[in-house]
Parts: sequence; structure tokens; C-alpha cells
Amino acid sequence: MELNDWKNLLKSSRSTRGYDEGRKVHREELEQLVDCARFTPSTMNMQPLRYRLVHEPEELQKLQPLTKWAGALKGMHLPKEGHCPQAFIVICHDTDIAAAGPGFARDVGIVCQTIMLTANVMGLGGCILGAFSAEAVQKALELEEHLIPMAMVAVGKPDETIVLTEVERGESVVYYRDENGVHYVPKRKLEDVLI
Repeated sequence: MELNDWKNLLKSSRSTRGYDEGRKVHREELEQLVDCARFTPSTMNMQPLRYRLVHEPEELQKLQPLTKWAGALKGMHLPKEGHCPQAFIVICHDTDIAAAGPGFARDVGIVCQTIMLTANVMGLGGCILGAFSAEAVQKALELEEHLIPMAMVAVGKPDETIVLTEVERGESVVYYRDENGVHYVPKRKLEDVLI
């Protein structure tokens, strides 16, 4: 893969908050996402992360209301009705393998990004979610006590327009939507992030 192809993949792998509900996500696709994620580095190679795949309608109906999306968009409830993800991967820390700690939190981030990039390659999109009650998710999915939900990745076919923009030093980096629902994601310039 050429460097420009890789950069384009990174630019096109955005946090999607609107999905085509007509495109179902199948368990086999979710398994492929996790299969790629399991090859990522892990703190001390302990590999304490476990993955709960959610794609059946009754479980989606339990899980979706427990999530919070796009906190920077005050007064806007996303995803909009009829545009919800058709699957979630709930990333859990298995305390039977290792006690949770900051190193393993980094592992969660690496895994989430790997799932997002893989989904993009598969023609899907996703959104990494951390705004939820771990206890509520654990209860809704009837997870055993030693499986602690750390993050979720919503998965589905994107059904929205997302535009990256570059901002000048000192300008806001808060994402926003225009009157047509186009989602803008301001990014700092390279020279502004280098020390």
C-alpha cells in the first residue's frame, strides 16, 4: 500500500453517527473485525480483552438507548431515528486474566482504531463509544461479573456526509453540523501539532 493510499484510508475512517438501517451487519462480518483486532499489540501480551458481538434486533433495542453520541452537538440527539447502527462490538476487560489498569486502557484504544479501519476497508463505518454506564451494559447483555465493558464500536453502513477541514492556530476544533446535516470535523495543521 502506498503512503497516500494509507492517508486516504485514515481520512475516510470517520466517526459515523448516521447509518443505513437497510444494510444489516452479519455476525461473520463482526467476527472478521475482531479477528483483525486480536492481532494488535497488548500490554505484556496479556490479551485480556473480550468481545461481545451485538447484531440481533432484540439486543440492539436493549443496547442503543444506553449509548450517548456526539456530546459536542448540544441539543441534537444522534443517531436520528431510522439511522441507528446495525451492530455493536462491546469491548470488555476480563478481570479473570488481569486487573484493569492504564496499560490495558491503551490496548482498548488500539483495538478500537483497528476495528474502525477494518470496517472502512469492508465498506462499513463505525463510531467508538465511551459514554455509557458499564454496569447498565453488563446487565442488559447479561455479562458475567468479570467482563467489564470498556468501550463499544457501533458498526453499520454510513449514511451521512463527513468533511474534514483544517483550522488555523487558535480556531475551534469542535465538530459541528450545517443546516443540511453535513458533519464537519476540524483538524489542526501538521505544523501546529509538532513540538
